[in-house]
Amino acid sequence: MFSRLLLPLFLFITGLHAEPLLEKTDVFPAGMNGVARYRIPGIVVTAKGTVLAYSEARKNNSSDWGEIEIHLRRSTDGGKTWEAGKHIAHFGDRLEGNPRKKEGGEHEQTVNNPIAIVDHETGAIEFLYCINYARCYSMRSTDDGLTWSAPVDITATFEPFRKHYDWKVIATGPGHGIQLKSGRLVVPIWLAYGETGDHSPSAAATIYSDDHGKTWKAGDLAVPNEGEFKNPNETMLATLADDSVMLVTRSVSKPNRKIITISPNGATGWSKPVFHEQLWEPICMASIVAHPSKPGTLVFSNPHSLGLDKDGKEIPAGRGKRQNLSIKLSRDDGKTWPVNKTLDAGPSAYSDLAVQPDGTVLCLYEQADNIACARFNLDWITAP
Repeated sequence: MFSRLLLPLFLFITGLHAEPLLEKTDVFPAGMNGVARYRIPGIVVTAKGTVLAYSEARKNNSSDWGEIEIHLRRSTDGGKTWEAGKHIAHFGDRLEGNPRKKEGGEHEQTVNNPIAIVDHETGAIEFLYCINYARCYSMRSTDDGLTWSAPVDITATFEPFRKHYDWKVIATGPGHGIQLKSGRLVVPIWLAYGETGDHSPSAAATIYSDDHGKTWKAGDLAVPNEGEFKNPNETMLATLADDSVMLVTRSVSKPNRKIITISPNGATGWSKPVFHEQLWEPICMASIVAHPSKPGTLVFSNPHSLGLDKDGKEIPAGRGKRQNLSIKLSRDDGKTWPVNKTLDAGPSAYSDLAVQPDGTVLCLYEQADNIACARFNLDWITAP
């Protein structure tokens, strides 16, 4: 007879159905550790099965600019309970200056857009973040997120994008990066080229590492700001069944849909961007992750919301409300998304997804003034 510990793994491997599972825990509530508001969640599961949840700790208010740190919490029981939060970035020289604030901003440091990538070949976790949307840093943990190396400035990685746009703002992710079968690490990024501090106009791309995070290189521009694609910015990516990479991009385009493009290697040869009719765009970061239960299986999270007029018709570039966070399921590499399940019908915004070794999905998401973690299985997604 199988023990309770082995049963979930047995069900996952054999494909037998389990009972629908949905559990939620608070991870980064407002006010914890004296932080006014936590925002911009990211989550990964390490090679050893430890769950790392991280976010921006906005010390004084919820603004994108201000005195902001990156905090992390670990879970060694699959996201059921969490260790105390810890400030992990930035511990290099302070880079002060908030261009959005005339008085007092000169003493603020905005540490933004955290993104982790699990290297399953080395067991290390690479971690990237930006400061003041102007510099990018990387650091590494070799002990499952307990300690981190000194930050290394990798801003020069973004210089090749200047041949497309003379950027003033750079940002990683947010969310998480991925590793391909080749060992390549890929991180989604976006850049903006308006006035200093402006987040638009913008375009989306990736950076990558073929030496386990020692050095980073710029990929090709994936989604330019041209034609019907208006200000592509926060992006997410996932590997498909053939190890190609799908990039899903937020924008303020008239169709109110996410933009999709695919690369054979996560860096070059991006396909022509297209809008996906089933992936609604409320102008909000979303997340996507490959599920190992069957090749081609993808899970997607985003507020399922559209801006409508008084007659119930879509408003072009209508900015739907950040509510009704929903989970979508695809069995054909994201070509179609026949399953859509509400995870949180209330106020809900940014989210990030990860999958545990037993197939349980984790969704770390903004819920009103809290960041919560939902644990669920595929049976919950497909249950009536």
